[in-house]
Amino acid sequence: MVRIVGAGEVASEHELARRADGCFAGQVAEARIGTDYFYVLDGARARPDPVSRHQPEGVHGPSRVVDPAGFGWSDADWRGLAMSDLVIYELHVGTFTDAGSFDAVCEHLHGLRGLGITAIEIMPVAEFPGSRNWGYDGAHPYAPQSTYGGPEGLRRLVDAAHAAKLGVILDVVYNHLGPEGNYLRDFGSYFTDQYRTPWGEAINYDGPDSDEVRRYVVDNALYWITEFHVDGLRLDAVHGIFDFSTDHILAELTRAVHAQGDCLRRQTLVIAESDLNDARLVRAPQRCGLGLDGQWSDDFHHAIHAALTGERAGYYADFGSATAVSEAFRHRFVLRGGHSQFRRRRHGAPADDAPAERFVVFTQNHDQVGNRARGERLASLVSFEAQKLCAALLLLSPYVPLLFMGQEYGETRPFLYFVSHGDPALALAVREGRRREFASFGWSGEIPDPQCEETFARSRLDRSVSAAAGHAQILLLHHDLLALRRSEHRLWTAPRRSLRVDGGEGGWIALRYRAEDAGLLALFNLDDRPREVLLEDDSTVPWTMVLATDGERYGGNRRESRARIAIEAGGLRSLLPATCAAVYRAEVY
Repeated sequence: MVRIVGAGEVASEHELARRADGCFAGQVAEARIGTDYFYVLDGARARPDPVSRHQPEGVHGPSRVVDPAGFGWSDADWRGLAMSDLVIYELHVGTFTDAGSFDAVCEHLHGLRGLGITAIEIMPVAEFPGSRNWGYDGAHPYAPQSTYGGPEGLRRLVDAAHAAKLGVILDVVYNHLGPEGNYLRDFGSYFTDQYRTPWGEAINYDGPDSDEVRRYVVDNALYWITEFHVDGLRLDAVHGIFDFSTDHILAELTRAVHAQGDCLRRQTLVIAESDLNDARLVRAPQRCGLGLDGQWSDDFHHAIHAALTGERAGYYADFGSATAVSEAFRHRFVLRGGHSQFRRRRHGAPADDAPAERFVVFTQNHDQVGNRARGERLASLVSFEAQKLCAALLLLSPYVPLLFMGQEYGETRPFLYFVSHGDPALALAVREGRRREFASFGWSGEIPDPQCEETFARSRLDRSVSAAAGHAQILLLHHDLLALRRSEHRLWTAPRRSLRVDGGEGGWIALRYRAEDAGLLALFNLDDRPREVLLEDDSTVPWTMVLATDGERYGGNRRESRARIAIEAGGLRSLLPATCAAVYRAEVY
């Protein structure tokens, strides 16, 4: 038996009728916008609506009726973005500003667009317990976080982003639900004990009664695309989604999102996070793929991080040399079926056939910063020159670049892991779990308490440093690199463009882009000593320097860069300063 019970001023009760398909349905004529209610199951258990659009009192409180069509959108002309147009900026709403709200994010959108960002990626906003959380503990997948501003606040943010010519990608979690406030199991067979995830019960995508579960998740994806005008979804950790049915849930979801985009006359994207190094995610269904638009590539991050920091613990054991970085440029993944020292087995598969714009790469993100014991950003781990080199490696890559909030000016405040669970036992379990996670990296010492409000407060951005010496030059470099990427867009996207990758073994890497009558040469020295490089090349036209990271413009101690290039018989000879990147252009190639 299922009843719907009004909360607050409306205290009416209505019994719902059981349909032949096992669902319960009914109409409540007196319900109005703003009405709060619970479902009462079997006469005893009061539960929030599993498809609640708003949880104004948190994960345990009543659900609220909202008007999904009442917002006055102003983005009728917005048509979305293609993968090749993306420059992504990942942000956490709670720590991106002091106010920690959707509306406060709006104040910074035009600045991001001016920097060269084309889309913001918002960490998960499904209602989570308390007011402090990364978002991956969401318990109400349809309800935007009430402390951020609820559904109307999110709509205002998306509309403002589109007005600023920015796309919006929303991070969603379909591999588990958060442990606190998760009442979904009371409504049906939403979980299974056939599989295990590191974060909680696995969702039932292929067992008995899974058709309804799949519809719940696919409808959620369409909900964000339709009611909130979101341009794309980033699916969290799809290696934790288990489905052995003939039509994988990821393929079904992607088809539905694309079809809805067609109906709305907007481009809609599905991008997955996966640590499997498997390009089947982004291959077309006709080639036995799942048809997603993109996937994250952790190998790119791991290769650069290990090379510049010298860290080799944990999963960095499989990386560390400039050769690994060059492999990431050449082959999408570093681990492509070879032996992984960290996993103690073979890992990955070749992915050269998948277009470069199917892969999202980064040198920082919420995981790679926040899952460190003390949340250090790259600016706290490497030298000033290495920070600039890192920016060039990312923004001159053939892939879709992602910046983590604050990275553009070298933010040094940490991004720590934080929660605000109401259950003391759960908070203790989180503390102990974090300590176990860090064991493989050998991180020791005091670990900030995730439950402590100070841990959250320390993670807020400090934009006041962006004008300080060093930070201002990092920001200027990001601006110039993104402007270069924009002006030379065809070198990344033209059908006949080509990319040649040289080097690796000597501590240096060369990327040569060619398209029609234009060429771009990016040289990187990952070593702390100057390098002389000889490249095979039949070009006879001069190469003009576009920028070099050791120049005075970017905080170098000389007016002109020490980088040099000259044409010799059969090749190009270049001198690369230590820990430096230099970019050259040829007008006729």
